[in-house]
Formats: sequence, structure tokens, C-alpha cells
Amino acid sequence: MAERAPAWDAAVDGFLAYLAAERGLAAATLEAYQRDLRRLRAWAEPAGLDEPGRLSAGQLRDFLAASAATLAPRSRARLVSTLRSFGRFLAAEGLARGDPAATLQGPRAGRRLPDTLTVSQVERLLATTGGAEPRQLRDRAILEILYGCGLRVSELCGMDLVDLDSREATLRVRGKGSKTRVVPVGQPALAALAVWLDRGRPQLLGRRPNAAVFLNVRGGRLSRISVWNLLQRCAREAGLAGRVSPHTLRHSYATHLLEGGCDLRIVQELLGHADISTTEIYTHVDRSFLWEAYRGAHPRARGPRRA
Repeated sequence: MAERAPAWDAAVDGFLAYLAAERGLAAATLEAYQRDLRRLRAWAEPAGLDEPGRLSAGQLRDFLAASAATLAPRSRARLVSTLRSFGRFLAAEGLARGDPAATLQGPRAGRRLPDTLTVSQVERLLATTGGAEPRQLRDRAILEILYGCGLRVSELCGMDLVDLDSREATLRVRGKGSKTRVVPVGQPALAALAVWLDRGRPQLLGRRPNAAVFLNVRGGRLSRISVWNLLQRCAREAGLAGRVSPHTLRHSYATHLLEGGCDLRIVQELLGHADISTTEIYTHVDRSFLWEAYRGAHPRARGPRRA
């Protein structure tokens, strides 16, 4: 049985301990890093590289090339990420003269298409909320706002009373990077909000001051995990278990706008995307509306005209 190289053991163990303690990575993520480093070690030791600090940038590129044939693009991208993190660790701990992975470039992982619901599925989800209890009124308003305004869950939980302009039917939203945008609020969402604010919220608030629109049962600001749990419960009741998160409703909002003919730049503004390329992913969800728009607008899409 071959002897284990103590330098590899010490470096890998120290790296994993650093990831767990300093970066707080989950166990599954740590296991993925460990598998990648086992793969690197299995390639390096037969070549006489019994210390990870002796690895060069060229050797790491050779290792990536040798691994490419057996790994999917996402796995290759993760392997590069592992090597970069490991290289920085080796350099920082003085186990290598420099960072051997600093110049590595991996494949761009394809963006995962967002999960969306059909309009009828959204209606089924909304139908799971009903009743006159404060929590029921709140939950209905939450679903209407998530789908009707395309908010991120953090934006919904951060809503304050002063952000809502019922007369103008608009909502001021504080998004990522403290950027503010104004979005229209549809009539169903406005109606659900009005009922919640009039009949439900005062009962949960009591005498405690709170500027938040949505409250928990103790009168405090509603948390993101509470909204996630609400969506899971409603999804189960609607027969959509495992398919719905707060972001699913945001994706559905954007997709249904585009399918209804809304301009991509307008959707970008409504979602609060800084870059149009982020919004463009929604054009890949259902291309049927793109074909309809092309066929209706371009003279060469409709075939030859009759004389």
C-alpha cells in the first residue's frame, strides 16, 4: 500500500478547515471541494508532485485539460473555482511561492433557466388563500404583490407603509445596492393590500409602532423565511409542491409580461436589473411569443404577398 504524502494531507485538511471555520461553507459544498482535490491529488502524485506547493500554473492547466473529457461544464467550472481557492490558500499559508491558480480560466457555466408557472397555475396558487383572519388577509396580499409586482422576497419584506401610493397605484421598491425603482400595482394587489391594511394589520400590530407593511404574528416585520414557508404551504395545497418559491413568482411575472408583448427594456426596469443581459434570460423560457412577434412585425416572416 502506497504511503500517503503528509504534505498533501496537511494542505487539504487545513484548506477544508479554513473553508468551514472562516467562510462557513455547508457540508455538501465542503464535500465537493474535497472530491475535486482528491481528483487533483490522484493526478499529481503519480507525476512526482508529492507537495501541492510544487504545482505550477501550467501543470494545473494540464490537469484541467485531462479532466475536461469526464466532467460536465458546471463541474469543470466548479473544479476551476476549487483550484483558485486552493491556490490562494497555499500562497497565503506560505505553502507555495505564489498562487499557481491565479491565471486559471474555466468554462462559462450556462445560466439555468428560471422555473415559471403558467397563468392558470398562478390562479390555483392564489386560490389557496382566503378567509377573514389577519394572517389569511396578509397571505393573500403577499401573493398578489409577489406576482403582481415581481418583487424579490427581500424587497417585499422591506416594504414600508410610506412606499405605497394607493392613489397613483404605485410602489416604491428598494432593490439591490439600495437602488430605488417605482413599479405599478395592479388592481387585485391593491384591493388585497387595502383589506390587509384595514382589517388585518391593525390586529397584529397592536399598540407597537412598526413601519413595515407585512407583519408577523408578534407585530414585527415579516421575515424572508416566513414568506418562503407560506409559499411552500400554498404550493402544496395547489398541487404544485416542490415547484414554487418567492422567486418563482418573480420569474412568472417577467415571463408573462414578455408573453403579453411587453418590451424587454420595460421588463428590465420593472425588475430592477442593472444589465439587460440579466433580463434576456426570460426570452429563453418560452420562445413562442418571440415567433409571434416576429411573424406579426417583419414583412419577410409572412411569406410572399399575392399580387
